[in-house]
Amino acid sequence: MEDFSDITKSRPEKALVYTKKGTGGRNNYGRVTVRARGGGHKRKIRAVDFRRRKVGIEAKVVAIEYDPNRTARIALIEYPDRERAYILCPDGLAVGTAVMSGPTAPPTVGNALPLANIPVGLAIHNLELTPGRGAQMVRSAGSAATLMSRDEGYAQVRLPSGEIRRIHEACMATIGQVGNAQWENVILGKAGRARHLGIRPMSRGMVRNPVDHPNGGGQGKSKGGGGRQHLTSPWGLIAKGYRTRNRKKISNRFILVRRDGRPMKLK
Repeated sequence: MEDFSDITKSRPEKALVYTKKGTGGRNNYGRVTVRARGGGHKRKIRAVDFRRRKVGIEAKVVAIEYDPNRTARIALIEYPDRERAYILCPDGLAVGTAVMSGPTAPPTVGNALPLANIPVGLAIHNLELTPGRGAQMVRSAGSAATLMSRDEGYAQVRLPSGEIRRIHEACMATIGQVGNAQWENVILGKAGRARHLGIRPMSRGMVRNPVDHPNGGGQGKSKGGGGRQHLTSPWGLIAKGYRTRNRKKISNRFILVRRDGRPMKLK
């Protein structure tokens, strides 16, 4: 079971939420582009401040809240002018703690600083890829990256996947590890909980007829893949071992070590 003992406020801040409209896995043409999606409980989107816009102003943590749209908890902070905002809640952040963002902020848990001002070796999360764009990486529950070194205006960061990447030192990151680390141990336990999350059932390709799926047909369990036949999607895309990243992607030049431990080869 998931532990909710860290949550101190049950209702979201009214000014910081808006209704989330479900897509049911369909695009703007009404066609299903993501299968096994639909239904689920109503949700409201919490407007999380991934940019930490108020620089150099200290804020107090007012509450720790649940967010149905993400695995991590969120913290409600309040500035001296009574403005409130949501941030991702790192491990160890408690109600009443002071947090700040900007180059002058001390490197303590919950504070957001440019990579140029963060001591080497610290665990970080909420990481920007482009200065000023807002955090895009290391945002899920229990995840943390490590600042390894700095050189020629770029920082080398080891990501949770094991990839080592060069990121501009003007990019912001938050000190600490994302909270709710026990989330990875949660077991749904029943089909109904999956439906509450908006996950619909889907039959395996192997148990379908040949007309419906490339892996279908046969007497009993006849197609396991790895021999004469490779497991594919209904449209023939290889399911195992097929690389989907573009080899000519421009951001490849920032990757030093791939997540499998091999150095990146630039072409």
